[in-house]
Amino acid sequence: MHDELAHLDATAQARLVERREITPLELVDAAIARIERFDPRINAVVSRQFEQARERARGALPEGPFRGVPFLLKDLSSGAERGAPLTYACRLGADNLADHDTELVRRYKAAGLVIVGRSNTPEFGITPTTEPALFGPCRNPWSLDHSSGGSSGGAAAAVAARLVPLAHATDIGGSIRIPASACGVFGLKPSRGRNPSGPKVGEGTGGLPGEHCCSISVRDSAALLDATSAPDFGAPYVAPFKSRPYLDELDAQHSRLRIGVMRAPFGGQPVHADCLAAVESAAVLCRELGHEVRDIAPRVSDMPAVAEAFFRLFVVSAALHLKSLEGMVGRPAGEGDIEPLTRAVVSLAGQVSGTDFVLAQRTLQRMSREIAALHDDHDLLLSPTMAQPPMAIGEIAYQAGEPLEDYFARSGPYAAFTAVFNATGQPAMNVPLHWNATGLPIGVQFAARLGDEASLFRLAAELERARPWASRLPPLIL
Repeated sequence: MHDELAHLDATAQARLVERREITPLELVDAAIARIERFDPRINAVVSRQFEQARERARGALPEGPFRGVPFLLKDLSSGAERGAPLTYACRLGADNLADHDTELVRRYKAAGLVIVGRSNTPEFGITPTTEPALFGPCRNPWSLDHSSGGSSGGAAAAVAARLVPLAHATDIGGSIRIPASACGVFGLKPSRGRNPSGPKVGEGTGGLPGEHCCSISVRDSAALLDATSAPDFGAPYVAPFKSRPYLDELDAQHSRLRIGVMRAPFGGQPVHADCLAAVESAAVLCRELGHEVRDIAPRVSDMPAVAEAFFRLFVVSAALHLKSLEGMVGRPAGEGDIEPLTRAVVSLAGQVSGTDFVLAQRTLQRMSREIAALHDDHDLLLSPTMAQPPMAIGEIAYQAGEPLEDYFARSGPYAAFTAVFNATGQPAMNVPLHWNATGLPIGVQFAARLGDEASLFRLAAELERARPWASRLPPLIL
């Protein structure tokens, strides 16, 4: 039965519980067995909360849509759970325990999810690969020598290896979509303000971050967003209200979509042939499904200024994470407490004045209006998710003392297509439709107008029916 459960998404697992064909404890025990069997090879789960999960599964769980389903939280601040480890994948926080549940975690629990552990992430989530010094690298289930992406690499790898059917993930520049692409799973970054960031945080830096999940199926992602996306009172942003549950969108009739295909990122970086092939295949499929598909080559005015603005918000975000953790543990970080990349990035935050920060926000807001104008003629934008396939473990690792521009030149292809939609706040998703000749997943990204997750879910469900991916499993678990 354990092996059979591994092939079911969260919705199907919850239905077994609802029909009393299985108990929540049996679901949790099955997930624990899979983690113990497969995770030593991929290192996706860095904190095991097995006994707490079993105790919760034995108790009176809420009658939510995912009652009894095992779940992983990402080891960053939005995944804080009272009494559980919250390390930020940083040696400074190795023994830190969270003192509260975030509002998002509270809603996960209200949905009936059972938290079995925490997933691997780079230190403070600042890299597009998951290779923290504290826990070691998270490996790709499709090829153990390759990166699982980042910063939600543990979440995506765990779902790809069917350790759990869905897992919490966060995204400040592509950190849901990048690992979802690298690991061949579905991953949607919602609109700014769609999911809560409280109670202790009003917003992620400059409104860049988004929180949701990586999942096996589209319906799991839709149902989870239905469960978590009520207004977060007091928050600085409120996403446009949806007209009906996202789960209802999956089988809804919808009109022909106008899809613009971007084959080059706004920054002009080169794109690997495998990623272009994935986009071409997706474009052909969308045409076969009756949608209007045409190539576009949009440009953003003064892209260097946009890149600099994003970088300024990014380094300030890293500094804020470090400052927050220092406050939790009650001391400043020493020389050996943080990684060289974090130290180099945080050192630049001190050079960003308050005026610089506000001007950076204004630059991204101006750019957001240029991107929004594209939707006058296009409902969705299609592109590669990453500009190149997943790289080998260690291939883009930062070398202490090297110029940061050299590191970002190596890591930039991961986020070349994704980061712009963090700046605009638009919803965007990775859809796992393509694998290259060596067997590595190559995802494609669709982005919609601000607030229009509905169109993304409708198309994703259509693509999933036309080209199912759930039965395609990595060699690790075959």
